[in-house]
Amino acid sequence: MGEWQKSDWRNKPRIQMPDYLDSAALNAVEAQLSKYPPLVFAGEARRLKSHLAAASRGDAFLLQGGDCAESFDQFSANGIRDTFKVMLQMAMVLTYGAKVPVIKVGRIAGQFAKPRSAPTEVMEGVELPSYRGDIINELAFTETARVPDPSKMLQAYTQAAATLNLLRAFSTGGYADVHQVHAWTLGFTEGEKAARYRELANRISDTLDFMAAAGVTQESAHTLQSVEFYTSHEGLLLEYEEALTRLDSTSGKWLAGSGHLIWIGDRTRQPDGAHVEFCRGVMNPIGLKCGPSMTPEDLKALMAKLNPANEAGRLTLIARFGAGNVGDHLPRLIKTVQEEGANVLWTCDPMHGNTIKSSTGYKTRPFESVLREVREFFDVHGAEGTIPGGVHFEMTGQDVTECTGGVRAVSEEDLSDRYHTACDPRLNASQSLELAFLVAEALSAFRTKRQAREAI
Repeated sequence: MGEWQKSDWRNKPRIQMPDYLDSAALNAVEAQLSKYPPLVFAGEARRLKSHLAAASRGDAFLLQGGDCAESFDQFSANGIRDTFKVMLQMAMVLTYGAKVPVIKVGRIAGQFAKPRSAPTEVMEGVELPSYRGDIINELAFTETARVPDPSKMLQAYTQAAATLNLLRAFSTGGYADVHQVHAWTLGFTEGEKAARYRELANRISDTLDFMAAAGVTQESAHTLQSVEFYTSHEGLLLEYEEALTRLDSTSGKWLAGSGHLIWIGDRTRQPDGAHVEFCRGVMNPIGLKCGPSMTPEDLKALMAKLNPANEAGRLTLIARFGAGNVGDHLPRLIKTVQEEGANVLWTCDPMHGNTIKSSTGYKTRPFESVLREVREFFDVHGAEGTIPGGVHFEMTGQDVTECTGGVRAVSEEDLSDRYHTACDPRLNASQSLELAFLVAEALSAFRTKRQAREAI
């Protein structure tokens, strides 16, 4: 990493970050945070990196999902449990479809800051600074609520630590038992409209029965009762990220101690900007959002900066183009990666390019558009002979009504029933699981075609 220091980003252009009015209060918070224990550990980050390297070769598959933006008000043990539960169900279905291990990474325990399309917003003729996530300011549309408050970083840390504590307990304490997870999934397929997913669920049941008959039980194979679960978030608020960055004593490298995987958003990926400067120096796996405006030249510069050693598992490229646009943008970026001989993991974020305003005025995402973008992502990789290595969803375990469609159809008129997100619309538990079944079908078809090609 050379002479990189965790504060070097301060000398680079910064965007999408707040201007704190009280520098003394900010300095005090940063000093306090820098004394706190890191939330994650270097060995965990290295392990995740090795799993992501496997996914880039097609030997694993990444499932990344969770809240658009975590909330202080809606924070609860039940909320964490429900999101974790749905991700386990999705992972099991995807494991069966892909026939490879599924890496489970939550958008959780750190997803508190949000980039915004404009620095201010107007409501009934009043203009105020935009809401930037609970770690920065508040959602209420008042002058006081929208002032950036550095003390919120301490609350975010406390919430993230409590979340991680619960996730670690769930991951190893028996809640993740494979038989229990499958029983939940069978409940989803009981409905008449979900009948098409019943066949795959029944095949999983048969597999579990066979394993039990062959002596592979919870008692003989403890891995059936536990899972590895990692955390991720957009590394947007760099004061928070820097304060939690620690020098790993075993490797001598810097670790961003706020989460296992940190990503750079499509709005903050300037090669000479503050966010790229910070991320290039930490040992964590790094994600990079790639939207329609990403040029081959940008991508080359970013790959050189973020992964100069061309290490497998270090860099995940998260494609987000919108349904109908994948074929226009993804092939040229794949060709750029191939020309550079770069080791990357390709994943698909089918959420951010498919946000629309409903006829009832709510921001939403049609289920069909999300599914279409995932299928287009697989099709392009099939055509290019490359590996579609994962999916990235904004979702929740709660029964919200924020995205339209799915077997338990949410209409535009339904959106007002349980619309709880402060930022972007999320898939609910039923939609998330249905999507996992459909992605599993796409994965299975992709694998079959690939095997047929290799056999020729």
